[in-house]
Amino acid sequence: MALDMRRVLVAGLVSSVVMGMVSMMGEALLGAGFWAAPTLIAATVMRDLQTLHAPVPLMVLPLMLGLMGHMMNSVVLTGIFEAATGGRLVGFFERALVGMVFGMIVFGAMWFVVLPFVNPVMLLLNPVVFAVAHLLWGAALGMLLSTPAGQPARRLAAH
Repeated sequence: MALDMRRVLVAGLVSSVVMGMVSMMGEALLGAGFWAAPTLIAATVMRDLQTLHAPVPLMVLPLMLGLMGHMMNSVVLTGIFEAATGGRLVGFFERALVGMVFGMIVFGAMWFVVLPFVNPVMLLLNPVVFAVAHLLWGAALGMLLSTPAGQPARRLAAH
């Protein structure tokens, strides 16, 4: 089955906003700063940011770069999710639940495998906030992809 790239793009971008807001609000409430999550994502390529400490200040270029990286990763991972599950999961809640499991797998891979080697400064983020953000990201992408192509409003309105 061929991927509907428009659906993947929309679901990936919208779910990235859900995750971003949860991360940014959680980190702000816990003292790392509202701008911490996207700015620390930029530290993957802007290596001088590896020395940042909380609270993370607003820096426009790292913020924009981090947001772009976050959204791009979300779209790529949403494509992987859709390719792996598309056509096999039909229910709204089934897709949301499987999306949440996928989100936790991504969280585990990022927190324990990728970040320590690729971007260790991101480990300044609160792991519970990071996990909850991934959980809700997965739920959002699962729900957004549960609607058949051409019927997004009717299917979502029925739930």
